[in-house]
Amino acid sequence: MNIPHHRRLATLVALGFSAALAQGAPQAPAPDSPEAKQARLAWFKEAKFGLFIHWGLYAIPAGEWKGKHVPGIGEWIMNRAKIPVAEYEQLAKQWNPVKFDPDAWVQMAQDAGMKYIVITSKHHDGFALFDSKVTKWDVVDATPFKRDILKELSAACQKHGMPLGFYYSQAQDWHEPGGAGNDWDFGPDLGPDGKERKDYDAYLRGKAEPQVRELLTGYGPVALIWFDTPRMMTPERARRFSDLVRSLQPKTLIDGRLGAAGDYVSTGDNVIPAQVQNEAWEVPATINHTWGFRRDDQDWKSPGEVTFKLVDIVSKGGNYLLNVGPTAEGVIPQGSQETLRTVGRWLKVNGEAVYGTGPTPWGDELGEPSAKGTKDLRGNPLALPHNEWRVTTRPGKLYFIFFQEPRAPFELPPMKNAVKRAYRLADAEPVEVKVENGRPQLVVARPIRDPMATVVVVEIEGDKVER
Repeated sequence: MNIPHHRRLATLVALGFSAALAQGAPQAPAPDSPEAKQARLAWFKEAKFGLFIHWGLYAIPAGEWKGKHVPGIGEWIMNRAKIPVAEYEQLAKQWNPVKFDPDAWVQMAQDAGMKYIVITSKHHDGFALFDSKVTKWDVVDATPFKRDILKELSAACQKHGMPLGFYYSQAQDWHEPGGAGNDWDFGPDLGPDGKERKDYDAYLRGKAEPQVRELLTGYGPVALIWFDTPRMMTPERARRFSDLVRSLQPKTLIDGRLGAAGDYVSTGDNVIPAQVQNEAWEVPATINHTWGFRRDDQDWKSPGEVTFKLVDIVSKGGNYLLNVGPTAEGVIPQGSQETLRTVGRWLKVNGEAVYGTGPTPWGDELGEPSAKGTKDLRGNPLALPHNEWRVTTRPGKLYFIFFQEPRAPFELPPMKNAVKRAYRLADAEPVEVKVENGRPQLVVARPIRDPMATVVVVEIEGDKVER
């Protein structure tokens, strides 16, 4: 039976994830060893494209409080409007997302070509989307909905073979006196002398660590734990969390925001590095301008923009974790669904150039340093990006992804390898290769066929490019 490449890869990602999470394998390397880390990362490096879901009580006010517009991202409304805990708690009485359909969510992610899902189990407002025995501030005990959202989503993901991870705000918890971040109810985290003013360890040991334990013991295989904003997370505190993860599900990935090095690097929000990165990494990104739902933000990225960002990230060796913010009723906004499904249709044809591929062997096509040598706010050199084309790799294959009509003919970047043949990925139509002055050139038919991006596969002698 001839199974399409993108479906084979989806199966490999799911099987790789399942195998990576298998417990009790004989002679397994120590969890902290480089071998164990690479084994954990194997499915992640295949996946490339994931769905982030920010969902919680903040979807009810959706950017407004007491009739006033509150600037900023939707899930930070409690902080931005300095809403007292007692007032914010009243939102739980309104939480009844009767249109929540976990199977439909997973199906949408699959339609979009996404290979894993990460959902907010507890964001900074401290509210848990699961049935926590540690606190009553959760979806089962505090709301009329009384259903464990994570339990239902976990079951749907397992049914569809979709790896599931949990975002967990380990440090900031605006609901708890000992949690970081709430200075309007409980005062600042630090005093003038720089010393902690709250009983932070009591919060960590009494709520955060036990809830992470619940997530790792009650919801099946956990693909990853996505920690965030590591305020006051000393190495010893971070180690307590990593020890918890490694002892309960040693193959579960830890992201880069725990407060100590994880299995992979999380870049800044919506921050795409300018060049190839040599370690495993992921860009968490929004599809509009907010993470949690805001009713006034319908500015969805176009399918073309999402496709370019995905390919750009993959060509630099990373993963793209793209967010949606469902409404309080449990509906993923239609505009974001349409964008994602359009990207998914492109990936269904061209996924071989994305999933499981390696980064560009060149890099000049990515951009050039700013002539003034200026740096961004993070101290990284500013670059002037190019957006005409990108390239990804497999042994013996180069995937040239054209977002604009290439030069005619298109001269391949310098390499010693001979070119065996070239063809369009979408329909296997041959692409002429000619050599001038020792440099292979592609004669790509115009206009390019796909308005999103056209992929030309170049097969070469040898497994990798020799420069």
